[in-house]
Amino acid sequence: MRGGLRASSLLLCVVVLIQLLASHIHAQRSKSPWPTLTGDAPLVIARGGFSGLFPDSSYDAYNFAMLTSVPDAALWCDVQLTKDALGICFPDLNMANASTIDGVYPKGQKSYSVNGVPTQGWFTIDFSLKDLKNVNLIRGILSRSERFDTNVNPILTVQSVATQIKPSFFWLNVQHDAFYAQHNLSMSSFLIAASKTVPIDFISSPEVNFFRKIAGRFGRNGPSFVFRFLGQEEFEPTTNRTYGSILSNLTFVKTFASGILVPKSYILPLDDQLYLLPPTSLVQDAHKLGLEVFVSGFANDVDIAHDYSFDPVSEYLSFVDNGNFSVDGVLSDFPITASASRDCFSHIGRNATKQVDFLVISKNGASGDYPGCTDLAYEKAIKDGADVIDCSVYMSSDGIPFCSSSIDLGNTTTVALTPFRNRSTTVSELSSVGGIYTFSLTWPEIQTLTPAISNPYRGYNMLRNPNKKNAGKLLSLADFLNLAKNSTSLSGVLISVENAAYMREEQGLDVVKAVLDTLTQTGYSNSTTKKVMIQSTNSSVLVDFKKQSQYETVYKVEENIRDILDSAVEDIKKFANAVVIQKPSVFPLAESFITQQTNVVEKLQKSQLPVYVELFQNEFVSQPYDFFSDATVEINSYIFGPGINGTITEFPFTAARYKRNLCLSSKDNVPYMAPVQPGALLALVSSASLPPAEAPNPVFTDADVTEPPLPPVTAKPPTSTPGTPSTNAQAPSGQTRITLSLLLYVFAMVLASLLLL
Repeated sequence: MRGGLRASSLLLCVVVLIQLLASHIHAQRSKSPWPTLTGDAPLVIARGGFSGLFPDSSYDAYNFAMLTSVPDAALWCDVQLTKDALGICFPDLNMANASTIDGVYPKGQKSYSVNGVPTQGWFTIDFSLKDLKNVNLIRGILSRSERFDTNVNPILTVQSVATQIKPSFFWLNVQHDAFYAQHNLSMSSFLIAASKTVPIDFISSPEVNFFRKIAGRFGRNGPSFVFRFLGQEEFEPTTNRTYGSILSNLTFVKTFASGILVPKSYILPLDDQLYLLPPTSLVQDAHKLGLEVFVSGFANDVDIAHDYSFDPVSEYLSFVDNGNFSVDGVLSDFPITASASRDCFSHIGRNATKQVDFLVISKNGASGDYPGCTDLAYEKAIKDGADVIDCSVYMSSDGIPFCSSSIDLGNTTTVALTPFRNRSTTVSELSSVGGIYTFSLTWPEIQTLTPAISNPYRGYNMLRNPNKKNAGKLLSLADFLNLAKNSTSLSGVLISVENAAYMREEQGLDVVKAVLDTLTQTGYSNSTTKKVMIQSTNSSVLVDFKKQSQYETVYKVEENIRDILDSAVEDIKKFANAVVIQKPSVFPLAESFITQQTNVVEKLQKSQLPVYVELFQNEFVSQPYDFFSDATVEINSYIFGPGINGTITEFPFTAARYKRNLCLSSKDNVPYMAPVQPGALLALVSSASLPPAEAPNPVFTDADVTEPPLPPVTAKPPTSTPGTPSTNAQAPSGQTRITLSLLLYVFAMVLASLLLL
């Protein structure tokens, strides 16, 4: 009786204790901004270290990950076993792709069955650790830089990573336990032995039987076990069930693991066009069962959903700070971006306090998301937080100024696919090839054209927002100015004027007068709420505006320069209030590596000339390797390196979000928000792989500034517009001549349209 009473009392105490503990945990979670399972911030896991830049699992990759990540980042090691049963960190059991083993052992290639698939290569099981002494690690993904391949990157053992790097958390991934068992090598025995000298915090594997083997062998304080899901249609090798079917029974997974690691698509699936579909309930379902959820597949230099506008920070935030759930950790090749996303950009709203002040100036609106200079591009730029929206002004044949990213309508619309294609002409002052120019069509005709989104990196198969590639409508300058005037968030507009001399002399069109008249008509001449900036690469254009108005003028230096003479700066000050320069004029490059920082920004700012820099884009191929394929790292380096006054960008959201960066208000200098040091990354490249020296950019002189005065407007008699749509349709066969360049252009347009279907 007493024994039963004592047992009942003990059971009651345990129940009460569990309830108290649960209440305590719930209270902790309710106070935490993170809806993770524990309420802790999501774990940043560096896959093979900083493997997006350096060879996977190399000392440089692991060390750089530690230097640029959050302090509690975990280092990921794919454990492979050698012939002598020692554990090394290497991304695959086949060493063919990510090491120099084929050169060291040219006759060492063999064929094995890996999960039932015959595979040829150089396998770790055929080499002892001593055999691998002279084998170096190289990049495993060929699209990444080869410059670090000739560095000495020896293969590291599990113990050497733990003792030399000393990570806060050490994550060991066992991808092929069954394969090693077939060859009389025991992964579980190695891990048990290693755990006695090496702190192991997480062990993951995609094989169910592996966890059954190691269950209970690590003791109470052993590592967390995480079951890794592969593709939903792939078969788990030890149960012969698909991972999709295992996913439907998470209670089964809970019997041997405390967490799951899944590809991104398990949580945020994509359609065939790479657009996001509604999220699944996986995170919430797993959390209800007490399972942590980690996500794999994060890399800045791979395709991501079009919804993210090529911005990896936006992708991370959709998994850790979407308002509905947060995953418990992310596995990344670029841990600096994962770290900044977690600590700097989570839990901030669009109206959060700005931590740094610089102008976010659009380039043809949000032209990375919509066709440039359309209503949709401008509306998105405003919504995304641009301070200034821009209009590059060109004129129609009937004298209407409108916004276009090019004087050649073939670059901005699908005009080459319309009957207007016979308006093509060659103008040597503008281009060496034929074009369909704005002054060849009336404004009503231009309004019928379909805009086309710009795809500057089509050669890399990086296409911008294909579902909206022809969305929106072109705006007249008056419509643009009225749109801006009605915005409460914009501080101003920038109007760019080019080719003014040609338009006056050859077309009888005065762009300067048209701009000034439109500004007056739309109420800007008396406005005190919106700043007006007039930009040109031609000093005479700005001189003309200065004579006739009080608007701010901005001089654009198109050339990449390494320096600017003081006398040239003084000349610029006579007609300009600010200067635009190109990115390489700040950070010169040698084959996508920054070599140094010029003093051009410093010189201009010393003369009280604000400096705006273009062109900022989100696509990783637009950025030097120094910025780690992350547009936010690039912006940060320009703002806190040379200290520019504004960014001109096709993706205003990325720059505007950066202003609200929480890390900028921190007293601590966090490494993932430090500006890059010019030339520092290049210094890590071995002398054998240094890119060849490039010819230095020129120095900008007084002669570069001086331009002849604008010519007077040439009166032109009215002429009939050549080749209207109706006459084209009725022309006899063979009567209409189209230049070869235009035929090629039409072919390219048709081909591009087919590719995007």
